Amino acid sequence: MRKKRDKNMAASIESSKCSENNLRKRRGENLTSAKQTVDSTESENDISKYDKKEKVTLQTGTYWLTRIVLLRSIAFIYFVAFGVAYNQNKQLIGERGLMPCKEYLRSVKRYVGGKIGMAALAYTPSILWFMDWEDMDANLDAIALVGLALSGFVLLSGRANMIIMAVLWILYHSIVSVGQLWYSFGWESQLLETGFLGIFLCPFWSLAQMPRHCPPSHISIWTFRWLIVRIMLGAGMIKIRGDSCWLDLTCMDYHYETQPVPSPISYYLHHSPWWFHRFETLSNHFIELVVPFFTFMGRRMCMVNGTLQILFQVALIISGNLSFLNWLTIVPSLACFDDLALASLFWPSGGPWQTLMKLQKEKAEGTSSPATKGMFIRRVVNVALGILIAFSDITKERTEVVFQGTLSANHTDEGVVWEEYEFLCKPGAVDRRPCLITPYHYRLDWLMWFAAFQTYEHNEWVIQIAGRLLANDSTVLSLMAHNPFQSREKPRWVRGEHFRYKFTKPGRATAAQGKWWVRKRIGPYFPPVNLEGLRSYFQSRNWHQPDSY
Repeated sequence: MRKKRDKNMAASIESSKCSENNLRKRRGENLTSAKQTVDSTESENDISKYDKKEKVTLQTGTYWLTRIVLLRSIAFIYFVAFGVAYNQNKQLIGERGLMPCKEYLRSVKRYVGGKIGMAALAYTPSILWFMDWEDMDANLDAIALVGLALSGFVLLSGRANMIIMAVLWILYHSIVSVGQLWYSFGWESQLLETGFLGIFLCPFWSLAQMPRHCPPSHISIWTFRWLIVRIMLGAGMIKIRGDSCWLDLTCMDYHYETQPVPSPISYYLHHSPWWFHRFETLSNHFIELVVPFFTFMGRRMCMVNGTLQILFQVALIISGNLSFLNWLTIVPSLACFDDLALASLFWPSGGPWQTLMKLQKEKAEGTSSPATKGMFIRRVVNVALGILIAFSDITKERTEVVFQGTLSANHTDEGVVWEEYEFLCKPGAVDRRPCLITPYHYRLDWLMWFAAFQTYEHNEWVIQIAGRLLANDSTVLSLMAHNPFQSREKPRWVRGEHFRYKFTKPGRATAAQGKWWVRKRIGPYFPPVNLEGLRSYFQSRNWHQPDSY
C-alpha cells in the first residue's frame, strides 16, 4: 500500500513538472512571438522613417535652378550676337567697312574737344578708345572672340560670376556704341538691358554653379519679370496706337509677306484663311496686353504668363527671321518659373538637383550658411536696381532694291545685259526659296529692307555699296550670296532697280514653276553709275575711293 502511494505521488510530481515545463515552453514561445512582432513593427517603423527621410519633395519659391537656366539663356544670346559680330563687323565697321568705326571715333573725339576723356566715354562708351587703332579689324575680332569664349563657357557650364557677366556686357556695349546704323536695332538695347540684369543674378567672385553662400536674389528675379511685362505691354500699346490694321484685325493679312526676311513657313502662313489671320491678331492683343498682368497674380498665374509668352515667341521664331529678338524675349519669361517648375530640365541624379535638395533641407532645418560680404554687396545693388527699374506699323506691300551690273561700255545701248547680285537672305531671284536663319542676323539684308521704303538720298551707303561692286571689292562681296562677275572682269556699270514683290499663290502656274515670288518693276532706285562718275561723290563725303582698297 505504501509503495503504491509513493508511486502515485512520484507520478503526480512528474506530471506536475511536465505541465510546468509545457507552460514555460508556451510562455517562452509567446514571448518570442511577441518579441518578434515588436521587432518587426520597429523594423517597419524604421523603414518607414527611412523612406520618409529619403523621399524629399522640392519646395516652391526658390530659384537656384532658375538662375542656371537664365544664365545659360543669356549666354546663348550673347554667343549668337558675338558670332554675328565676328563674321560681319570687319565688312560693316572695320578698316575697309562701309562705315569704319575708326572714322566714327575720330569724329566723336573732335566733337568732344580732341581728348579721350569722360566726355568721349559718355558719348561713346567703348573700350576701343583704349586700344591700338592701327589695326581696328584685330580689335573688333579680339572683342568678339573674347565674348564668344566667355559666353560659350557660361552656356556649357551654367556657371558665372558678376565679373564674367559684366565683362560680356562691356564687350557688347563697346561694339554697339560704335556700330552706328548697323547696330541701330531695338534688340541691341534689349540684349544690353537683359545682360545687365544678368550681372546681379550671380555671386561676385565664386564660379560654383550653386554657391551656398549666395542664393538667387528675389529682387533680381522680379527685375526679369518686370522686363517681360514692360516689353509685352510696350509692344501691345505701340500696335494699338500705331497702324489701324491692328484695330480692324487685318495686320496679319500682310505681315508674313512684308516682314524684313521671310522664312519658308511665312509663305504658307500668308495663305492661311482670313479667319485664322483674325484669330492671330486677337491672340496677339491678348498675349501682349492682358497676359502680362498674370505676373502679379500668384505663382500659378505667373507661370501661365511665362508659358504663354514662350509659346508666343516660339510661334514668331517659326514664322520669320527676326534675328535673335524672339529668342531674347524668351529669356525674361523664364524668370516666371521657380525650381519646382524647372526641375524636369535637370537629371534627378545630377549635381544641381542633389545640391538643391540639400540646400532646401538646410533652409527648412534653419542650418543655412551665413551670408558673406560679397552677398551683402550684391543685395545692396539689387535693392538699388529694383528701385530704379520699378518705377508699328505694318507695311502693306513689299518693295526690294535689286543691284544689277553690266559689262557693256555704254549702258544705253540696245541689248545691254544686266546681271543681278544676290544678297545672303533677302528676296531677290523669284525662284529662290526663302531662307531660315533665326537666330542669326544678316545686318545688311535688314538695312536693305528699310532702304527700299526710302530713296538712295536717305541711304547714301547704298551708293557706297554700288561703288564697291564696281571695284569687285571682296569685303562687300562677302556679304552677298552671288556675284555674277566672279572670276570675270569688273562690271562697267551698276544700277539699283526698285521692284514690288508678292508671294505666288499655291496651285497657280507660277508656283508650279517653282517660283516663290512674283515681282513687278516700279522704276529705278538709283541710276546707272560707273567708277569715274562716283569719284567726286566719294570724295565729297570723305570716303575712300572704291578701287583704293
